[in-house]
Amino acid sequence: MLYFQKPIISKLPETEITLEKRKNLALRYLEKCKQTRLLVKENQQGVFKVTNIKNIESEILHQQTKLPYFISNKKTSEITSFKPSLFKNVMSFTGILGYYNPFTAEAQYNAELPSSYLLFTLAHESSHQIGFAREQEANFIGYLIGVNSSNAELRYSTEYFTLKSLLNSVVYDDPKFVEDMLKNYSEGMKRDRIFEKQFILKHQGLLNEFFGFTNNLFLKSNQQEGSVTYSYFIDLLVRYEM
Repeated sequence: MLYFQKPIISKLPETEITLEKRKNLALRYLEKCKQTRLLVKENQQGVFKVTNIKNIESEILHQQTKLPYFISNKKTSEITSFKPSLFKNVMSFTGILGYYNPFTAEAQYNAELPSSYLLFTLAHESSHQIGFAREQEANFIGYLIGVNSSNAELRYSTEYFTLKSLLNSVVYDDPKFVEDMLKNYSEGMKRDRIFEKQFILKHQGLLNEFFGFTNNLFLKSNQQEGSVTYSYFIDLLVRYEM
């Protein structure tokens, strides 16, 4: 029944979601990413690497208690209920980053993910735990959890997800803008982007196509947009930020 609760968008001010607003937000988040990227650790290849996943889990639970009351008055849990999935190898080939297990109330995640994906995925899945069933609303709650965090690793993963989502929403309207933005990534961000692309290319296959198709049908059957769109998240983001 959580799919049919009052949508978050009805709680935010109305505004026109223009190309210019999305581009301005993308420019803002590029600068945020550049600054936060300087604060995180790297592996030997110069790629962003999380240092302590348990600290991230605790920080996510802490940030759940700080969500704006007009957005969410849901009670949060003080129990850490994140769990790396036993099916991480299969998940890598399906394109599934994480999932919420309603039987155990655990946010399960693919521990093989690049850190730039992984930390926001944890914030996203934790949003399902506190009752946000719609995927794009879970993205938005994950964004609120991560963007205000004092933990640079969680904040960077969230800012980077937000930037990529904004660029994805702009690319068909202004591909030159997106091309210029990618050129202006910091060197660390460029290495993270290359690593993400390598991870995706390595794990593409028939399983990815099958699970992507079935997951898309499930989301649409529950009055959601489908898995390959960021438009509702961008609507929420622009209304909140602007």
